[in-house]
Amino acid sequence: MTIAMNRLYRTALAAALTLTTASLRAADETVCESPEASEPLSSRTIRLKEAVVTGRRLADIGVTKMNLDSVALRQNVTNSLGDLLSQSTPVFIKSYGRGTMATASFRGTAPSHTQVTWNGMKINSPMLGMVDFSLIPSYFIDEASLYHGAGSVGVSGGGLGGAITLGTKQLGESGAGVHFIQGISSFDTYDEFLRFTYGTRKFESSTRVCYVTSDNDFKYRNYDKYEQIDGQWVYPMERNKNCSYRDFHLLQEFYYQPDERNRFGLAAWVTDSRRGIPMLTVDYKQEGQARSTQDETTLRAVASWDRRGDGLKMGAKAGYIYSYILYRYDGNPDPDSGELQQMIHSHSRINTGYGQFYAEYYPTPKWALTANASVNVHSVSSLDDPDLGGAQPEDTIRLGYDKVRAEVSLLATVKYRPHPRLGLGIDLRGESYGRNLTPLIPAGFVDYTLWPRFGVVLKASVARNYRYPSLNDLYFKPGGNDSLKTEKGYTYEGGMEFRVKEGVFDFGGEVTVYNSHIRDWIVWLPTFKGFWTPKNIKEVHAYGVEVRADLSVMLARGLKLDLDGTFSWSPSINVGEPMSPADQSVGKQLPYEPEFSGTATGRLAWRSWGLLWQFCYYSERYTMSSNDITLTGRLTPYVMNNLSLEKGFAFRRADLSLKATINNLFNEEYLSVLSRPMPRMNCEFFINVRPKWGKKNRTAK
Repeated sequence: MTIAMNRLYRTALAAALTLTTASLRAADETVCESPEASEPLSSRTIRLKEAVVTGRRLADIGVTKMNLDSVALRQNVTNSLGDLLSQSTPVFIKSYGRGTMATASFRGTAPSHTQVTWNGMKINSPMLGMVDFSLIPSYFIDEASLYHGAGSVGVSGGGLGGAITLGTKQLGESGAGVHFIQGISSFDTYDEFLRFTYGTRKFESSTRVCYVTSDNDFKYRNYDKYEQIDGQWVYPMERNKNCSYRDFHLLQEFYYQPDERNRFGLAAWVTDSRRGIPMLTVDYKQEGQARSTQDETTLRAVASWDRRGDGLKMGAKAGYIYSYILYRYDGNPDPDSGELQQMIHSHSRINTGYGQFYAEYYPTPKWALTANASVNVHSVSSLDDPDLGGAQPEDTIRLGYDKVRAEVSLLATVKYRPHPRLGLGIDLRGESYGRNLTPLIPAGFVDYTLWPRFGVVLKASVARNYRYPSLNDLYFKPGGNDSLKTEKGYTYEGGMEFRVKEGVFDFGGEVTVYNSHIRDWIVWLPTFKGFWTPKNIKEVHAYGVEVRADLSVMLARGLKLDLDGTFSWSPSINVGEPMSPADQSVGKQLPYEPEFSGTATGRLAWRSWGLLWQFCYYSERYTMSSNDITLTGRLTPYVMNNLSLEKGFAFRRADLSLKATINNLFNEEYLSVLSRPMPRMNCEFFINVRPKWGKKNRTAK
């Protein structure tokens, strides 16, 4: 770390220690934790937390939170995290095509308003402020949680829509283990997943590898072209051009537990991706006339120390992120050789150092005090270089920037349960970026158990939040605006959750109503000079209803049915002042934000057989802020259905399973982004092999 980073880290560490100092006699922390927390999760794809009065975690008082359990992750192990979120959660995933960038929209907000952490370290790009979920394999994720609205304050600042936490964890198995998955899919797609594990009583190592290649040249009906073929005017069938991709991921984990109180961990994740950027449906060029590619190499590493005592948990983390991104556009074939000429050569290097200290103190079963201090130091070098083989004139303009920015965040929380039915909580977060301070970020929570027998809990929360501009917003050339203000958000929400367990039935759900106002929304606008620039001009009113439910029924011996579903009504309206007399965006839904969405998952398990059905629906999305219903101004609603059949085999030396999947079962033609086609019906087949080498389960403490 640099000297500046060390100084910031020491300051943050001292502040956190001051906040956690206490002299009261501590009770064992397990008194405050849910007794179900250590139990194996059921076979439901998505499980809401237990609503038992005596077992509600103090940390979750009033928080709207959704956990993706190990079963959901296992069923989607061959998908990207973007695919998993779109099929199982209210989060809208905006995909730019199969195998290309996928961003998340939480409650109708922008992708940069969703904060994402991996093992506690924030992984949002400091340049763009968002995360590409297509480059996160579900195979590398063991724990995932979604924090809606005000609940994100306890995770990270800037989550005006929400936050997503991702993590890895040790298996708790002794001996050596191997897990291998081979996939073969449509469009010459091949998936390989491999995991080696080795564990002893105190030590565990895990190595995961993921390698995916695809020609990705699916056919689609191009409704942006109307051509005469064989004397008839038709919408032509075309192939997805310049769209092949190759993704490689390596995740290495080490865990060491010298005693019952201390645990050390190290996780390092390497990504190497090369992707062709598909041609637009409105592009009349042939495949050999132009080519766009994006290469990305990223290293993420987090080292951690955790200590548990009587009523006190504390720990520290240190991390590092390196990312190199290269975008190239080649066109204008040479008339003599036919070779494409390099026209755009844009590359960026990002280095981020991360440090964190946290402490949780439980003086009594009714109280929980938490403090957290973290620092991120970003060094970004971004350059657009024509790089025309040395032929460029000396005065060729190279656009870009080199910036270093330190971000410090301090969090203090107090959770109090004065009565078994009543819980109260306060989060206070302070943040700085560079030399700028955000105002204090507060959040208040309350919940009340109305009907203990059926776990009926009423919840409410209120929060203020801020998101500071990204480095591209401030310094991108041409167009960056270094006078931008932070985006400000206020969120109010209330809801109810319940859970009923009667005999073979387990039924639960949650309903949340929210209301958010976001001011100084950053929008990039064209200028009369021919480039775009960001401005704080928009005010957005986002409100709506979120519904989640799950049902588990044991139909007969060995026969079990699990159902999960979500529904979201999420208007996101521009309520700011008109930018000009011709501005028609005021009072209209934000572009690319569906007002209605829903998901459903059903799983029928019988002995070694498993049948999985996945459904998702998204209403119309506008491509223009004026919500004009034109050929290009509106994307029609679409429904997706996926069907999988899996069969397991238990042999003496290995467990084997075969899985076949039909995606887009009813051959839906749809777009997530204008002029970016998505594939029609396609198939996947996977072989899952897990040798038996005498592994023994042990309890990971």
